[in-house]
Amino acid sequence: MGISMVQAILLGLFACLASLPGMGGTTIGNYTLGRPLVGGLVVGLILGDIQTGVIVGAAIQLVYIALVTPGGTVSADVRAVTYIGIPLAILAIRAQGLDPNSEAASGLAASLGAAVGTLGTVLFYGTATLNLVWQGIGWKAMDGGNWATIKKTIPMVDFVLPWISHIAFSFIPTVVICLSGEAMVGLMKDYLPMDGVAMKTLFTVGSLLPAVGVAILCKQVVQKPLDWVTFGFGFTLAAVMGCNLIASALIAVFFALINFKIEQLKLARPAVAAAGAAFDDEEEEDI
Repeated sequence: MGISMVQAILLGLFACLASLPGMGGTTIGNYTLGRPLVGGLVVGLILGDIQTGVIVGAAIQLVYIALVTPGGTVSADVRAVTYIGIPLAILAIRAQGLDPNSEAASGLAASLGAAVGTLGTVLFYGTATLNLVWQGIGWKAMDGGNWATIKKTIPMVDFVLPWISHIAFSFIPTVVICLSGEAMVGLMKDYLPMDGVAMKTLFTVGSLLPAVGVAILCKQVVQKPLDWVTFGFGFTLAAVMGCNLIASALIAVFFALINFKIEQLKLARPAVAAAGAAFDDEEEEDI
């Protein structure tokens, strides 16, 4: 089962919406629709296989869980990973006859996602470069000082012209690659058998990539040795109590609420003490 033209167009459209400012800026676009965890659900809905889409999205999200873009520098484009890598991974898992929950499927998905993410950086910088042209038009209008021209130009620069960039570097590449994905996966199945050295290497490398993502996350959030206890608590819940991600998240919210209340009490205690001291001073003055 391949990807139809309609499905490829929808995937290309979401690849554009994942970064356009018209989708609520980076909050709704890049940091929500563009994340593999959310995009896996979207891709699953489009391809008619929600379960595999969510599983593959979660497996790829682990690799990029701590990805940041300081100063616009990107090591991998997660939008390409999400809307090109996940569809290709789903096709590959189907073609190889793998169980989506298996380690082999997760390794294959992570490896394909990493390959597409590296390719996506070219598309990312292509979009950014073309957007500089639109910014130049906006600056020129601002320098001109004509308010009527500015009112007409700036909305075009912000919400209309960027569509050209994203259609050229997001929509078209996504549609083309997704449409040819079945042929690519077929070649992989024919020339890279599951018991071959190449596929075994691919699975091995892919299974290590989530560990790299978690390690980067730990480097960012772990500030002192005691933080490891908090970080490992979720893994303890999963291993000992059999909690899934949703249950662990709810328990984490409960403990976060308790911690918030404790911190609020700590902040309120000096204020109460200061107010009590002031009250005592007033009584002494009255006497």
